[in-house]
Amino acid sequence: MRGTLPRDAMEYRMKIVVIGSGVVGMTTAWRLARDGHSVTIVDRASTTAQGASHANGAQLSYSYVAPLASPGVWFDLPKYLFGRNTPMRFRPTFDLFQYRWLLKFMAACTREQAFATTDRLLRLAYLSRDVLHGAEDIRGLEFAWSRAGKLVVQGSAAGLDGARAQVEYQSQRGSVQQVLNRDACLKLEPALKGIAHRIVGGVYTPDEEAADPYRLCQGIEGLLSGDNSGVTFVYGAKVRRLLRSGRRLLGVETASGDVLEADVYVLAAGVASRRLGLTAGLDLPIYPIKGYSLSLPIANDDAAPRVSITDTDYKVVYARLGEKLRVAGMADIVGNDDSIDPRRLGQLVWQARETFPQATTWQQMEPWTGLRPATPKGLPILNASGIDNLLLNVGHGALGFTLAFGSAEVIAAALAGRTSPVPEQDFALAAA
Repeated sequence: MRGTLPRDAMEYRMKIVVIGSGVVGMTTAWRLARDGHSVTIVDRASTTAQGASHANGAQLSYSYVAPLASPGVWFDLPKYLFGRNTPMRFRPTFDLFQYRWLLKFMAACTREQAFATTDRLLRLAYLSRDVLHGAEDIRGLEFAWSRAGKLVVQGSAAGLDGARAQVEYQSQRGSVQQVLNRDACLKLEPALKGIAHRIVGGVYTPDEEAADPYRLCQGIEGLLSGDNSGVTFVYGAKVRRLLRSGRRLLGVETASGDVLEADVYVLAAGVASRRLGLTAGLDLPIYPIKGYSLSLPIANDDAAPRVSITDTDYKVVYARLGEKLRVAGMADIVGNDDSIDPRRLGQLVWQARETFPQATTWQQMEPWTGLRPATPKGLPILNASGIDNLLLNVGHGALGFTLAFGSAEVIAAALAGRTSPVPEQDFALAAA
């Protein structure tokens, strides 16, 4: 991207269109506005964060970025294909892209690739943490941000041994984590006593965080809505296609026929990024993976977890967001289907009730489902697209919230002609 712009961004106030108002798009717009650019955010929804950012797992998991594509998938493949109540579910469709994506995904399920992907994601996650912690205006927002740490509980000795090996590996890359036995896990989080019988041990990461991504996006929208911010919001405008001529985009055409023109465009539209990329001749390897969540009012403070919890047996995460408990899980490879499957939702409710039975009355719950924009290896695609004035900020999978601020910093650096804070080739389109 460097060298294709009219002049250094520090000297030129660019007109930029950001496509997508989820947490990735909003943090990108915020970061570019800080550099003095004029930014237009366009989204088909009527307000911010109505896609995968709306009610996801809410964990900022800087040290837990291991990809879904891992060697363990081969062992679990039969139950994923034929089981009924498994964390991952596959439903074949008539979409040839689904099979092409799955073949690349399975090819990435090796120990070597999983470690390589983890290394890259750790660097981006730590960058994201540094940007968030250094942003005084963001830290002043109300988005249920807590820094109570995260406990990942294991239900088998083999699982704990594998977790210990991962801790040792990541300790060489800056992660600070502790391997705990069952008693230490229960001392750290007494609310887990209901499942003490199936806990062997766990890993505690004290500097992990949790927050509400929807409220964060609302807060950023408020920051960027001032008269002098240089930011414009265009909601309710579905982007129909990207208008390309040669190596440049000429504009973004909406369903109403309007064309938004800019110097530079940033694609950050989640799962819709693949469809939009195709209109400009880009084959983005992004597939939707459906996840579920519940938002529950906490009725018994002592019975709800204070630290974020990941239950590895069920592949379910728990995060306290003020007076609510967010429960999230599932990874359904079922195409562009964001409908709520009552059986899958019931499974999540059952698992949450078993784990924290007294945390809520179970009379009020807000169910939700969203589509995570996943690449086969689990690496987001950042920067160059092959089109001179189009940058990509797509394919974050389940880590969009965790990686958003770091990804925005990478995009800002590219536009300003600064050295990328992470190796550019690590998150290139060809690497995904």
